[in-house]
Amino acid sequence: MFSHIMIGANDLDASKKFYSALFEVLGGPQPFTDPKGRIFFAGQSGVLALTSPINGEPASGANGGTIGFAASSPEQVEAWHKAGLAAGGTACEDPPGLRADSNLYLAYLLDPAGNKLCALHRMPAKGE
Repeated sequence: MFSHIMIGANDLDASKKFYSALFEVLGGPQPFTDPKGRIFFAGQSGVLALTSPINGEPASGANGGTIGFAASSPEQVEAWHKAGLAAGGTACEDPPGLRADSNLYLAYLLDPAGNKLCALHRMPAKGE
């Protein structure tokens, strides 16, 4: 359904370091930079792009928005969260873990520009 997500960054080097650490844990793509200085992480299922806002205003996180990343296990969710914190991210919401009355194992972070991210692993339903 989606081809790409482009988000603003105030410090492209810090954002590149942060997302490189997250994608390393998830087995995702290595970044490349285009002639305009934008950074791209192009994978099989889509592209995440980082850019300085073209209007010259500071980048800011989308109020109410979340970008979700698929994880293959609860351990990968935990490693993603740990790598993000070590690479300059900020913890937000509840600690990583199962959410009440669901089969979702989640972790949340804010990136260096304040964008809200989530790693998600869907646990097998009880009885499966």
